[in-house]
Amino acid sequence: MLDRDVREHVRKMLAWDDAHVGFEKAVNGIPAELRGRRPDGAPYSAWELLEHLRRSQRDILDFCVSPQYDELSWPADYWPAASEPPTPGAWDASVSQFLDDRRALQELAVNPSIDLAARVPNGDGQTYLRELLLLADHTAYHLGELIVVRRLLGEWKS
Repeated sequence: MLDRDVREHVRKMLAWDDAHVGFEKAVNGIPAELRGRRPDGAPYSAWELLEHLRRSQRDILDFCVSPQYDELSWPADYWPAASEPPTPGAWDASVSQFLDDRRALQELAVNPSIDLAARVPNGDGQTYLRELLLLADHTAYHLGELIVVRRLLGEWKS
């Protein structure tokens, strides 16, 4: 019973919006012309934060499930090269991929055949549970930054 309850909490936590704005609300409704704009004094644009979230989450998914996992290079592989989306469809594609990968990680969290306390074969001591908790924390942190960027751009209405 406890194992099932913990798994369900971890699954929910990957899409948490109880204590802060969730992913969907944070990324929806940003005008296309503002997605690549860095507010004065801000180190990132909304696009850079979205892509960083997507790439980081994908890396953790691959780390946990891919037998041919190839470690990414920090920071080049985790952040986009430009502050603006490269194509008109890039924003929607990134959002869609983030949601697909998040669903896969949520399925991993509730899969009873995976021991969450077991070490990830691609790692050097990291457990599945550690990776899922790390991802939830990382996502919440950068979603907060995304909301600040939106506020500085004058288009966030909470």
